[in-house]
Amino acid sequence: MNIKVKKQNSDGIVRLETSGQVKEVLLKEDFLKPDNASVHVCFRGKDGSGIIELSSKEVKELYKEIMPKLKILEGVKVMRFEK
Repeated sequence: MNIKVKKQNSDGIVRLETSGQVKEVLLKEDFLKPDNASVHVCFRGKDGSGIIELSSKEVKELYKEIMPKLKILEGVKVMRFEK
């Protein structure tokens, strides 16, 4: 996984890049407020680590965007020919 972040501070715009592996996915939900559920994706790399927090609405939007594209790739076959 590669993460690229652009942040504004007093010196100007700072660009940060890191990479790592997803170590854990946490589902945070309150029984009294189920609409406030969130997903935390925890990652760790060689030089950094972090947590990406997504609301339930953001997860649903990602799902709607990604699933149709994955279905397109299901029937793809790679054919290799020798010359």
